[in-house]
Amino acid sequence: MPVTEDQLAEIEAQRAETAPTRRVVARGMEERLYTLHPVLDHGFVRVIDYMGDDAAICQAARVSYGRGTKAVSNDEGLIRYLMRHWHSTPFEMCEVKFHIKLPVFVARQWIRHRTANVNEYSARYSILDREFYIPAPDALAAQSTVNHQGRGEVLEGEEAARVLEILKADSARSYDNYEAMLSQDGQKGLARELARMNLPANIYTQWYWKCDLHNLFHFLRLRADSHAQYEIRVYAQTMCEIVADWVPLAFKAFEDYRMGGVTLSAPAMDCVRRMLKGETVTQENSGMSKGEWREFEAAIRSN
Repeated sequence: MPVTEDQLAEIEAQRAETAPTRRVVARGMEERLYTLHPVLDHGFVRVIDYMGDDAAICQAARVSYGRGTKAVSNDEGLIRYLMRHWHSTPFEMCEVKFHIKLPVFVARQWIRHRTANVNEYSARYSILDREFYIPAPDALAAQSTVNHQGRGEVLEGEEAARVLEILKADSARSYDNYEAMLSQDGQKGLARELARMNLPANIYTQWYWKCDLHNLFHFLRLRADSHAQYEIRVYAQTMCEIVADWVPLAFKAFEDYRMGGVTLSAPAMDCVRRMLKGETVTQENSGMSKGEWREFEAAIRSN
């Protein structure tokens, strides 16, 4: 369970409070505010605060006194122009602060995005909960034979059961030893900052993660992609749904130009031009490596 009944009551109490304001309010995000969105077996994503909306992006681009223009179509056209031509600063005018609960190994992958403000739950001062990420059976997969950092076939039968039992047993044993080592209940033991080193990377941590929209889009482009690791991808996909309600015009442009678009190199563009002229282009006469050609074909060929 991601949260306790008391924590759920605290969230509902937050959602029940309202206040008059002169600041920009995004109706879609107001509905999302504080709501807990479960991810994985014990994780979640929820929005704690935000600033700006679609109109704020246009206001910043125009440096205007208002909130954009009277015609939504004008704002949409401007936002799509900004996205299409990689103008980033107007999107930086919007910010969002998430409260996220996630496995430590996902957090260590996530923190490589160094463009956010982060404050993580401290295991130096507090005792971590007995909560571990145990993959669902369909998420248990062997190492890919073609991708050194990806998954291959899903494990089945006795092999899947064997791996799950190891994960569960190791997690429980590590936490039992963690509790046994702690300085508590009159036992001298180890300090919390030392006892935590015995815990596995699948234990859950929590943090506040605050990011502007430009850098959030960069994070989502990489982590919501089908090639991203499943455990971080499901968090990114949940965040995509939230952002789509917050800044629908900007998110649609992001989907079209970043998630659904591709960037072609100069040799790739040359190949496209040659193909349009009716020329037969192969990897051998393309000027591209086998890897580049494979990616190029995947981008231009329909399934």
